[in-house]
Amino acid sequence: MKIVVAPDSFKESMSAKEVCDSIEKGLLSVSREWEIVKVPMADGGEGTLEALVDATNGKIFSEKTLNPLGEEITSQFGILGGKNIAIIEMASTSGLELISPEKRNPYITTTYGTGQLMLRALEQNVEEIILGIGGSATNDGGAGMLQALGAKLLDKNGDEIGFGGYELSKLNKIDFSNLDKRLKKVKILVACDVTNPLTGENGSSYIFGKQKGATPEMIEVLDKNLLHYSEIIKRDLGFDVNNIPGAGAAGGLGAGLLTLGAILKKGIEIVIEANELDKRIQGADLVITGEGSIDGQTRFGKTPYGVVSVAKKYNIPTITLAGNVGKDIDILYDYGFDTIFSIMQGVDTLENALKNGKDNIERTAKNIGHFIKIFK
Repeated sequence: MKIVVAPDSFKESMSAKEVCDSIEKGLLSVSREWEIVKVPMADGGEGTLEALVDATNGKIFSEKTLNPLGEEITSQFGILGGKNIAIIEMASTSGLELISPEKRNPYITTTYGTGQLMLRALEQNVEEIILGIGGSATNDGGAGMLQALGAKLLDKNGDEIGFGGYELSKLNKIDFSNLDKRLKKVKILVACDVTNPLTGENGSSYIFGKQKGATPEMIEVLDKNLLHYSEIIKRDLGFDVNNIPGAGAAGGLGAGLLTLGAILKKGIEIVIEANELDKRIQGADLVITGEGSIDGQTRFGKTPYGVVSVAKKYNIPTITLAGNVGKDIDILYDYGFDTIFSIMQGVDTLENALKNGKDNIERTAKNIGHFIKIFK
């Protein structure tokens, strides 16, 4: 019997690989004859770097970069095993959680560190860069990233503008003549699950600015500056990025990446392709997936939905596990889910649930194994 185990991480409790290992341990305690294929998964957000590196036996590199405030930190990127593909989580260098709430200020925060990680990846002679852009602290339209990659963003005096969304008001010219030439040979895939345009009432500043520390007055300025930025991009680079769905992702980083020829896709689709889930799932008798919390919203691009959708193509039954199971999960059965179980053994505190995640997963997998054995 072949069982494919393809879960996401259980946030604050277990990585996707640890979930795989615990499920495997529980199943093999019932039968050592079963073939367990472990495929750590993610949906393009936090944990994608680790999941893809683990799934492909890749390697993680640590590098010195600038955080959103321009301070030097150590961040990471990965290279997938057996492939010339880099994986970068923008949040590791330009993320909101890198800054304490009182210091969050999208007038000055920059994506420069993201560009630095992309440069380091290019030094590994990669053919493709997968970039997860969730959780940014920035609203600079990806200007800092472009500067790190060699682009010149100049004011009316021909001087380089500074970091942050406020500085975009000074932008007079964008010059790509010194942009790193290796970028022309590299495919850039962006894990982007939002469809917001760059500017306007549904744009980056108005929808996401507040959580990054912007006041209502700042949001108006930032939105105006991003519009100006898009007009300069259109004039100097020939790209009309303002209303492209996803251009407003990560403080407009989506727009900056579009100028590099990047392709914006749903995160789960990128992960499924990168770790070859379609190929690895074929011939399986059962697929087990899951993540920390499951509810009716899971059908909108979350990992379990992606995994179940692949399994359904091959008529393979699925079991989905979660720590928390929402009351509105019934709708998921209309979207291909076969069975959904909580790993909790009874009422408990959140602290204990997170601490005992591995044991709860293993015990649940063992019970599933015994149930399988009845029919085998």
